[in-house]
Amino acid sequence: MGRIAYSRKEMKGTIPIVFLHGVYYDHNLWNYQISRIKNHSTIAIDMPLHGQSKSISKTDWNMDDCAHMLIEILDSLAVERCYAIGHSWGSMTILRAASQHPERFVGVGLCNMPMEEGSLRTKLQFGLQHTILPFRDFYIQQVAKAMFSKDNRLQKSEMIEYLAWSMGLLSNREIKKTDKEVISNVDSGYPYLDKLSVTALAMKGRDDYVTTLDKIETTIVEGKHTSPLEEPEKVWALINTLIRQTKE
Repeated sequence: MGRIAYSRKEMKGTIPIVFLHGVYYDHNLWNYQISRIKNHSTIAIDMPLHGQSKSISKTDWNMDDCAHMLIEILDSLAVERCYAIGHSWGSMTILRAASQHPERFVGVGLCNMPMEEGSLRTKLQFGLQHTILPFRDFYIQQVAKAMFSKDNRLQKSEMIEYLAWSMGLLSNREIKKTDKEVISNVDSGYPYLDKLSVTALAMKGRDDYVTTLDKIETTIVEGKHTSPLEEPEKVWALINTLIRQTKE
């Protein structure tokens, strides 16, 4: 993929917890949860083109490359096994990596994970949305409506401020490329789910557009599509539950 940035907090002799964010965010999405973790190393990754991961040399990357990227990062950091916690795109990446390399994961937490294959309707929808990208403030407002519930938009202005800041790191070209590979052209997640053999927990917002999964124990929380910000304490509890269920 190229040069991938990450933030690492090391506690030797522990199983690391790896965090992957969703579209338009960066590793700071997980600041609250990471601040609560005292007994594990943490690795928070900036996904391709996002945050500080700007030196992406592979121009034709797709979701398979994202999954391979995660395994390469574990290899480069000499991490034999880890917990992995994802949001949306990050969850999609973890699902694909863990289904193909189960030996590398103790357990996975999958927040707000889309499962559906990209469609012609989705391509047309995002093609239309991209016409308003030059009007960045308006575009961010529309993204915020998709990401956060109305109550949270009104009560937690800091979430929209962070979204605007993290989107400010993305060019229009980078937004279009990410939307194409993560949303419009993505393959179905169900075949990967069928092959998943590691312990997994899921979470989604009550007003989230993503499917509730029958095969994974799923917690429904208030909010929409960004549970790590809308319900940070509930995501922290999910991480604790996952560790407790897989304690070796």
